[in-house]
Amino acid sequence: MNTSNLYRTTCAAALAAACLALPAHAQDAGSATNTVDEGPAATTGLGEIVVTATRRATDLQTTPVAVSAVDSKLIEQASPRDIGDLAAFVPNFSAATIANFNAASFAMRGVGQTSIIIYYEPPVAVLVDDFVMPSVQTQLLDTFDVEQVEVLRGPQGTLFGKNTTGGAVTVRTKRPVLNFIGMEGKLEAGSFGSYAMKGAANVPLGDWGAIRLVGGYEASDGYYKNGACYGPVPTFNTPGTDENPNGVPIVSKWSGVEGCLDGETLGGTSVWSARAKLLLEPTERISALFQYEWFRDDSDVVPSVNVNDEYTGSVPFLTDILNLTGRNPNSDDPLDNAAYTGRTGLGLDQGQRIYVDGIYANIDYETDIGTLTSVSGYRKQKSRIPNSYAGATAIGTDGTYLSFFDASRDDDRKTWQQELRFASDLGGAFDFVAGGFYQKDKANFCVPQYLGFLDITSGPLPFGNWNDTIYTLCNAQDAKSKAMFLEGTLKATDKLTITVGGRYTWEDKTWYGRQQAFYATLEGGFDPSIVDDIKEPLDANVFDYPFGVVTVSDKWREPTYRASVGYQATDDIFTYATFSHGFKGGGFNDQAGTFAPFGTDYDTFRTVAAATQPEKADSWEAGVKSEFFDNRLRFNLTGFYVKYKDLQKQLNVPIVVNGQPNQFTRFVNAASATVKGIELETSATPFSGLTLRGVLGYQDAKYGRYDQGDAGYDLSSAPLDRAPKWQWTLDSTYELPVGSEYDLRFNGNVAYVSRNLNTQAITDPNGNTFLDARTLVNGSITLSQVDNKYYVRLVGQNLTDERYKVAVQNVAGLWQNAQYGPPRFFGVEVGFRFGDDT
Repeated sequence: MNTSNLYRTTCAAALAAACLALPAHAQDAGSATNTVDEGPAATTGLGEIVVTATRRATDLQTTPVAVSAVDSKLIEQASPRDIGDLAAFVPNFSAATIANFNAASFAMRGVGQTSIIIYYEPPVAVLVDDFVMPSVQTQLLDTFDVEQVEVLRGPQGTLFGKNTTGGAVTVRTKRPVLNFIGMEGKLEAGSFGSYAMKGAANVPLGDWGAIRLVGGYEASDGYYKNGACYGPVPTFNTPGTDENPNGVPIVSKWSGVEGCLDGETLGGTSVWSARAKLLLEPTERISALFQYEWFRDDSDVVPSVNVNDEYTGSVPFLTDILNLTGRNPNSDDPLDNAAYTGRTGLGLDQGQRIYVDGIYANIDYETDIGTLTSVSGYRKQKSRIPNSYAGATAIGTDGTYLSFFDASRDDDRKTWQQELRFASDLGGAFDFVAGGFYQKDKANFCVPQYLGFLDITSGPLPFGNWNDTIYTLCNAQDAKSKAMFLEGTLKATDKLTITVGGRYTWEDKTWYGRQQAFYATLEGGFDPSIVDDIKEPLDANVFDYPFGVVTVSDKWREPTYRASVGYQATDDIFTYATFSHGFKGGGFNDQAGTFAPFGTDYDTFRTVAAATQPEKADSWEAGVKSEFFDNRLRFNLTGFYVKYKDLQKQLNVPIVVNGQPNQFTRFVNAASATVKGIELETSATPFSGLTLRGVLGYQDAKYGRYDQGDAGYDLSSAPLDRAPKWQWTLDSTYELPVGSEYDLRFNGNVAYVSRNLNTQAITDPNGNTFLDARTLVNGSITLSQVDNKYYVRLVGQNLTDERYKVAVQNVAGLWQNAQYGPPRFFGVEVGFRFGDDT
């Protein structure tokens, strides 16, 4: 950061921090669902925070695990776009997106998600009302209906559903309220033509039930411009001839045209969402929550920006072309230099389409010795996600676009889940949680693509141009996961608590796949009429066209366990130490067979398509949780050390097939690693009306071994993916009364994340791609009635107008493309809430 940028950042941070901040947040210790609206007028200290990290309601300050909580009060003040924005309030938890998709790239303690492979088990799980979300494509949840988010750091293989090595994000939505009729809602408008309407209504059903209806719509124009320039594409010919090295004529129509794209706005959003919730409590012992989820995302394609000038790729000629189809000479702002073809064949003209329908049931039955809980769910997701991946294009003499690499990732996915657990309340020194878990997940997947760059590098196909001929890769997976778990807690003395738990998991997966193929070859010969039968990409699926399909199965049986000790040293200081062993299930590669690099030997194909083995983690952590000065100061510090074994890695490998440059994606167990660090969370209310909060995360992440024999350098010399060394946030809130009827609240925060690797190149360390270090300054000013019936909020985000990457990838040295975070944003919110007991 240069001096002028540092000055602007410091000034903006000082201004925002003086204006705005984070209110004290609390919950009623007797309930994990009812939030107490606690402001400075209510208390001069920090309120109690109740979490469910041990599958029972406990005070955060005496819970012997590393967990952070963000409640609805904080969410309201921060005005996040989605739960990813809440990562700023959790140490060593960072959020980005996966390159070319609006999909979650969550990372924690040295491991993170950088792949869109749909069969990949994320190392950081996301659960919504205890249902494990199977797809990263829909994990960036809207926060309007969220009561509390808990982030559990480290392996969570004992109590929280599917096993993870990094941690878990558990989201609890707002429940219906008995004997209460009320409504809440808000309208938002702001930069980039953005606006949103969100509302909820609570309707009682006598004394035994209630309904909560939640719905919303949000839209924006986007903040990218389709402004990249192109050409003239140089010819690729043998010296002294009019042919390329493969002996075919050069594609002359791409060589004589240059210019810039039309500059239209890209990246707009259009999302509808709704939840219908029915709470039934026919007796004091039974509480049953039934939900229906409905989600429709018809947003624009995620724009790509060509950043090939940051690295000279493995195909110099292609690199030269891409360097000519990148930055607009009239603007050095990357947001003005996206490139998008909008072609109809893959649905780019329709944008992305992500549709979800889900039905869930959470039922609690109170007995004299504890609570029996059932969590059931069924979720159906349909994704159609096209993209101009290379972030570059050219236009021929006939006006047609050149698709360097246009593709769509289309999948239909169905997930069933059932968990049954019992949390005892024996009234003595010992209690336990025991249960079983089952999840079944079925996915059907196809990725059709235009490989237009091959028309330039090697000439057209015998039956047409690469730029006009769809090449598709299809596969499918059936997966089952079953587990039994038990965790017991013994209060050995008034001060000492010991917890020991274990889980045993059975996982079975079957993958169906075939080599990549043209539509006309799906039945083994060459039949052009098949093209007319493929109305949408999934019509080419492996079940309807079984020729050449192979089946590969694998299974894993793994134990996971945890032991912790908690000690109440004084009334204000609680200490703990925890060891946990976790694993992340093996998985198949949805890109196996890309561009037919494995020939037609099906036995060989089965070998290359084999699943990775489980990734394992052993974690040691110790911490202190403390409160001082009549709960005016809270100070929580954790140190951790994690050893990872058999890390699952995705590598883009360059290949040459029949003289043509290409790549395939390898998914392997490649490495071991160690990660050590510290995590600090502190809050303070030095005087009535002012609340301060600080978060600090530090992690030192290094590979041990990294075994890939065909790599061009020592891969272990690179940093771990998505493992920023430093992360910190400073936040403040100041609230003061305006007369007797209104409150004025100023909130502001400064959040920093250091530079971190996003994708690793296998041939050249200079090809590694990184997310930029960034310091974001946000703030808000809220005027509300003292009872919060109405409020108006002015919001400012990224006040210093930073440009920073949120996703970037190097595709085997062929090209690099990136996405960027939003520029400076200003908006206004108008909200209301009212209701009465019945």
